[in-house]
Amino acid sequence: MKGRSNLWIIMAFVLIFAGGLFLLAGCEEPAEEVVEEEPEEEVVDEEAVEEDVDEEEPVLDEVIEARLASEEIEGDFMTVWAENFSEHMYDWSDGMYQLDVYPMGTLGDLRDINELAQLGVVEYVFSDFAWIGAFVPEAQVFGLHYIWPEERPWEVMEWVVRNGETMDILEESYRREGLVPLSIMFEGWQWMTSNEPIETVDDMQGYDVRIMASDMLNEQYLALGASPTPMDYGEVYSGLQTGLIDGQVNPLFAIKSMDFYEEQDYFTQIYAEPFVGIPTINMVFFDSLPEEVQQEHREWWADAVLPSADWINERHEGDLEAMLDARPEIEVHEITGEAQEGFREAAMPSHEVFIEEYGGPNAEAIYNALVSDIEQAMDELGIEE
Repeated sequence: MKGRSNLWIIMAFVLIFAGGLFLLAGCEEPAEEVVEEEPEEEVVDEEAVEEDVDEEEPVLDEVIEARLASEEIEGDFMTVWAENFSEHMYDWSDGMYQLDVYPMGTLGDLRDINELAQLGVVEYVFSDFAWIGAFVPEAQVFGLHYIWPEERPWEVMEWVVRNGETMDILEESYRREGLVPLSIMFEGWQWMTSNEPIETVDDMQGYDVRIMASDMLNEQYLALGASPTPMDYGEVYSGLQTGLIDGQVNPLFAIKSMDFYEEQDYFTQIYAEPFVGIPTINMVFFDSLPEEVQQEHREWWADAVLPSADWINERHEGDLEAMLDARPEIEVHEITGEAQEGFREAAMPSHEVFIEEYGGPNAEAIYNALVSDIEQAMDELGIEE
């Protein structure tokens, strides 16, 4: 009995002790809730960001110096747009691409500067299809009579540069001679000036006209009945003044800036050929440039086709007005429609001559490509023949 009594005493003690612990636990203050502190907002140092931007790697890691020889005088199309390109490349490269532009006469005559670019003595030349045609005969395709539309030819030209097959064939032909064409540029329609009126193709008979040095141009003016005389640009004024030639062919800006109008009484527009300029770069030099720089070259000149056409069209309006103010006796004739048919019929057979004789190894390919490109461009642009 005594052992059982002790057991009950022990059990009661345990129950009392456990109850006490329970009461003590209920009286404890609740634990404080743990609150996670939000991280402090990061303060952006704008000056540091600007420094990071400024510290981006430049396009070029060394200065590139180059020279461009222009076919035209200071202030005329080729020199102006060459200078625009030079300024763009300088800004785009943060001063690392430095291109000096040399106007006509500062580095030699027209044939010389094309040869200098071919040899790499200068890195660029801005020339026309005729003078460069002495090295790359395929380029003469751009001067074929009545291949371009009379309406908005500059828009067609821009389409050809961006979308056509012509430029690929042209580049293949240029690379054969150590050159690369960057674009083709509209510099206005070619005008004939003369001492006698020209109203029909019959009036071209015996017309001793200065042309650029091009076998194809020579062939075309022979087809019209004229007596073409190749002559360097700088010699034309004296040729007109002395009567060595009866007239010349050039866009209006050249007639004005070179003072040819002082010696001519008649201006005639038959809408046969636009004056096409071709900015060109030495192949070895071009291929040595980083790919990003090469692409910038192509894109800038493609983007320049339309604004440069706007620039020259506005320039021509002012030049014609100035020349007529200076010499009111000048007569201006624009021959279109049925009156133009005689010129067109006489000129078209020379296209076949280009393919068979004067257009070089890729003559047929580039002719067919250009005709097709122009047709597609006119269709997409909504231009009627």
